[in-house]
Amino acid sequence: MKIHRIWIVLSVLVLAALACQVPGSTPAVPAAPDLPPPTPVVKDVQVPVTIDTAEQQETLVSLYERVMPGIVSLQTVGEQGGGLGSGFVYDTQGHILTNYHVVEGATQVEVDFTTGYKIYGTVIGTDLDSDLAVVKVNAPASELNPVPLGDSDLLKVGQTVVAIGNPFGLSGTMTTGIISALGRTLESQNDAPGGGFFTAGDIIQTDAAINPGNSGGPLFNLNGEVIGVNRAIRTTNFSGTGEPVNSGIGFAIAINIVKRVTPVLIAEGKYDYPYLGISSIDELSLPQIEALGLQSFTGAYVTSVTPNGPADQAGIRAGEEISSSGLPAGGDLIIAIDGQNIQRFDDLLRYLINNKSPNDSVVLTVLRDEEQVDVTVTLGKRP
Repeated sequence: MKIHRIWIVLSVLVLAALACQVPGSTPAVPAAPDLPPPTPVVKDVQVPVTIDTAEQQETLVSLYERVMPGIVSLQTVGEQGGGLGSGFVYDTQGHILTNYHVVEGATQVEVDFTTGYKIYGTVIGTDLDSDLAVVKVNAPASELNPVPLGDSDLLKVGQTVVAIGNPFGLSGTMTTGIISALGRTLESQNDAPGGGFFTAGDIIQTDAAINPGNSGGPLFNLNGEVIGVNRAIRTTNFSGTGEPVNSGIGFAIAINIVKRVTPVLIAEGKYDYPYLGISSIDELSLPQIEALGLQSFTGAYVTSVTPNGPADQAGIRAGEEISSSGLPAGGDLIIAIDGQNIQRFDDLLRYLINNKSPNDSVVLTVLRDEEQVDVTVTLGKRP
């Protein structure tokens, strides 16, 4: 049985040692007769942060009990065999959210509720760019308990998060971790012109244990609000049956994208993303910056522009002559969009996905030939 979905890369574990210096003690000196004792010198001391484990335990237990009625397991059947995944109730009309890759190619989708109730569902909307799907079920009202949705714009690295899903078919499994990073990117399921795939942006990285079968399940904050939809892991570890297993790097689709996309999937079955028509390097190294002659360490460097695409029509320039770094030199370096500074291509993509739609206009601030230029671009939609 196929259990969805794993990204595999080489992982390196680095162990860091922290040295603590303890000042030596000074021998006590008796005070002179009839003189008051010397005033002690009080140094600043960093008080260790303590965690009330009983309170934390109660928080997690309460969270699990509150949200479990809204979490489901999915079993699919298709030409390639069967598969397992996770999902959650979006509304009282019977809409279930999961990953696109969980239901991709499925001819039968079974939705299993925590009460033991089971029902077949119908896929009514898919989004290959963010890897989302909506499954409709005609379940009794007592089974439809939507989970609350949070605000991923408020997330901070280091916050505690909770994943609940169906890893390896073990339904109702709860794991905890932290937000490891924000604004990551992954390849989407959508083919890009000229080969490769479009990029999915605003991805949350977490070290909460996510394994095959967790795909499509919710990632919660400690308030019991969904702040992401679990999508993928990166690993070099495999089970005895050859299934990739968690190595501490998992990815979830930020919930603000989900909130933007899902109503359109329910109404129209698909969602159109804004389209610039450029390719960019995620982050340039110092030798690359020097070889390209760039005047800034940050920004999205344009390596190619799609002919007749929105950026091309607006006059955005790509590099042409190959530099010593192997990259085409002479391209625009995008340093801001609509007045908001960007450090990497990830930031540009995150802004577009969360704030813009096809036919909207944006102002790109670029460094070109050591000059700062504002270029207005009318966005298209991804092909």
